[in-house]
Amino acid sequence: MVLLETLVSGFLKSNHIHDFSYLIMEMGGCSNMNLTGKIYGINGPIVYLKGNLGFKMSEMVLVGKEKLVGEVISLTKDTTTIQVFEETTGLRPGEEIIATGSAISVTLAPGIIGNIFDGIERPLKEIAKESGAFISRGVNVDSLDTKRLWDVHVTVSEGDKIYGGTIIAETPETRAIVHKSMVPPTVNGTVIKVAPDGQYTINDPIVTIINSDGEEQELTLTQKWPIRIPRPTAKRYAADRPLITGQRIIDTLFPIAKGGTAAIPGGFGTGKTMTQHQLAKWSDADIIVYIGCGERGNEMTEVLEDFSKLVDPKSGNPLLDRTTLIANTSNMPVAAREASIYTGITLAEYYRDMGYHVAIMADSTSRWAEALRELSGRLEEMPAEEGFPAYLASRLSAFYERAGFMSNLNGTEGSVSIIGAVSPQGGDFSEPVTQNTKRFVRCFWALDKSLAYARHFPAIQWLTSYSEYVSDLTPWYSKNVGPDFINLRNQLISLLTQESQLNEIVKLIGSDVLPDDQKLVLEIARVIRLGFVQQNAYHPSDTYVPLEKQLKMMETIMYLYDQCKKLIAMNMPMSLLKENNIFERVISIKYDVANDELGKFKDYKNAIDDFYNHLLETNA
Repeated sequence: MVLLETLVSGFLKSNHIHDFSYLIMEMGGCSNMNLTGKIYGINGPIVYLKGNLGFKMSEMVLVGKEKLVGEVISLTKDTTTIQVFEETTGLRPGEEIIATGSAISVTLAPGIIGNIFDGIERPLKEIAKESGAFISRGVNVDSLDTKRLWDVHVTVSEGDKIYGGTIIAETPETRAIVHKSMVPPTVNGTVIKVAPDGQYTINDPIVTIINSDGEEQELTLTQKWPIRIPRPTAKRYAADRPLITGQRIIDTLFPIAKGGTAAIPGGFGTGKTMTQHQLAKWSDADIIVYIGCGERGNEMTEVLEDFSKLVDPKSGNPLLDRTTLIANTSNMPVAAREASIYTGITLAEYYRDMGYHVAIMADSTSRWAEALRELSGRLEEMPAEEGFPAYLASRLSAFYERAGFMSNLNGTEGSVSIIGAVSPQGGDFSEPVTQNTKRFVRCFWALDKSLAYARHFPAIQWLTSYSEYVSDLTPWYSKNVGPDFINLRNQLISLLTQESQLNEIVKLIGSDVLPDDQKLVLEIARVIRLGFVQQNAYHPSDTYVPLEKQLKMMETIMYLYDQCKKLIAMNMPMSLLKENNIFERVISIKYDVANDELGKFKDYKNAIDDFYNHLLETNA
């Protein structure tokens, strides 16, 4: 163990891997397979054993005659506590619990992309073949297809020195993704044998190495990794480039960085899932991991069906060619719901290590927090605010901190961006999950019920939302889009804020008493709201908008505002300006100008000039 710890200490120090024995256990460094115990007590998904029988913390165990999957979550000298990831109905005291010797882990190999898993990486299609529409207890299926042959190109040669993260083989996993099989982070040595390029299963030996102990070790396309431990990286970079989504209110007003974190809180019916669909479809991430955590079954079915039909706009291939789905519905056991978040983030980190940019859609972290609350209650822990456990904040922070733009162990660069939906009861943002999430994310896209009811989508409320990435991303926007981009964005935010303040006055005394310059602010803010912030997911020109078009739209709106301000300064009444249809024309830009027709913006500038000159001529 000392030797192995020495080998990887340099890689693992920066990643807060605080329990090295956990990794050793996973690698087969010690076996616990002969350990057994008898059930002493059962409380829902929580099972107790009497005494300290030698089980390890976070070890995976098999519970009862049906060998239900469980995990050790607490150890004292008197009691061993296990959470079971399956329904415990019918279990009884005295049944046997068997240790596996390994932690709760995911299998990492070709076949993940395009697959649909439950919360502990069991493929739902394979389960359906065995047990039908509902998951039967104790069902035992391989996480990935072990019989399928993959076209493998080996990238190392005999005599090469390899270490954790070295890419040893490449496999076309889908039409969009090349799977790069890597050396597990805790392994290094010298290659002594290489298989020729050809077709192999995920368990066939590809490379044989001799390690520093002089022992031979065979490497396959498969590795396992414990879900609760972040995969190690070489370096974390600053958030200096955006995750481009094609959604104007996100890209322009509240951008998120690659490797960033964002929360989408909102009550029922405000469009959380739809917003995540848009992000999954259009963001410039290479791979999407969608986690349906405790969602309603019919909603999850809709997601699965929708994603199978969606076409990736960039390649023309099915979107599933770069997507993996984790479906954990509300009727599945709560312990599996708690694990599903970690399963998803571990899969994302694995593809990040290959050099891909991965975006995670976690829908919803509130259901995950509710699973924590239920398990905490079963364990008779002291509840904190609204019954949630005292460690809710630390669990949320540990999850969101696994995002980031990283330099990997093999020298590649990749990122994991986490976008978590939050479902506060009654749309109350003061509840613990939303408040604690706000502490750990740098992007907050608050969905508003009144906007959703007014059919204004995405229903992101611009007054309560924020992004802390704006200052970090300003250099990138200035260099790659336009030097005025952030300045125009700030002007739009300012006008929308002024509109809100003026609306308070209008509610009290009406709009007629406002001076014309303030009436102009209200009118331009309306143009911004309807023509820029509101976006139609079903319109071909509006569902995705490149940054160049977003900049041109802002320039046009602000040019109209500047010209109108000049007219107002000449004492022309706002009623006169509104007689012209120029405001409606600018609103309709989003539909009338296709993404590849940006030259048309000159016509709008000319139209604004004509409007200005006409008013000057007729009212001189």
